[in-house]
Amino acid sequence: MFQTAPMLLAVLLVVTACNNQSATADATSKDSAAKDTTAVAAGPDVTQNWKLGVQMWTFRMFSFTDALNKVDSSGIKHIEAFFGQKLGGSLPGEFGTGMNADTRTKLKDLLKTKGIDIVAMGVIAPKDKAEWIKAFDLAKEFGLSYITAEPTRAQWNMVDSLAGAYAIKVAIHDHPKPNNYWTPDSVLVAVAGHPNIGSCADVGHWSRNGLNPVDCLKKLEGHVFGVHLKDIKKFDDPKADDTTVSKGVIQFPPIFAELKRQGFSGMFSIEHESNWYHSVPDVIETRQYWEAQVAALKK
Repeated sequence: MFQTAPMLLAVLLVVTACNNQSATADATSKDSAAKDTTAVAAGPDVTQNWKLGVQMWTFRMFSFTDALNKVDSSGIKHIEAFFGQKLGGSLPGEFGTGMNADTRTKLKDLLKTKGIDIVAMGVIAPKDKAEWIKAFDLAKEFGLSYITAEPTRAQWNMVDSLAGAYAIKVAIHDHPKPNNYWTPDSVLVAVAGHPNIGSCADVGHWSRNGLNPVDCLKKLEGHVFGVHLKDIKKFDDPKADDTTVSKGVIQFPPIFAELKRQGFSGMFSIEHESNWYHSVPDVIETRQYWEAQVAALKK
């Protein structure tokens, strides 16, 4: 907190509270979380820059075209695409770098008619530089902000260089154990010296790994490019089932508050991995919950 001239006084209030329970319990227990107040910095409202999207994996049982209709009916206008989803409709093939020029043009037209844009794509793991270049070319053509990926250690320098050249970030995704990036510490090793590499914070997988999402976000402050929004039924179980956001063990208000404190300005991708064939109501419920939480942060 600091002061300028009397006529330009600015006061920054930071409210914090903590209890004697473990950080893990605070993040996952609804009883303990109810007792906590998470720090939120005053200042410009970064939440106005937040986007809510759908990771198309949520609708992986359907074609890209049908999934896009489901996203539209959910009242959401942003998506994170994944490689391998059949395009469907009048479009041949699947989403990915193999799409020809005509298919890409028709896909852009389809997105435009829905008023939906692709903000990110992944999770990808290209095997070499040539595949990475194809991915970046596709991302640039569709105006993506970042690519969600799991690059190998040997690729870090190359990927960071390409990301800088294309002005498209690479967000490392955390999968459950024994994935190489299951902890934020491993992501930080990749981030060091690589300004164009950061994190796609999957709060559900962190909780599956027995980690406190808020603690993980704090470690990655300044490096979070995107978020995978999901909830799970059991903490510290890599195979825990998904559930609708706000109905599981994860406490989301502290997560949203921490991201606001950090000045996060990216996209939250709903990734709902259950009720595969009838999940639109669950996605809508998640959207409504997210909107309510964001509105509360504005007060």
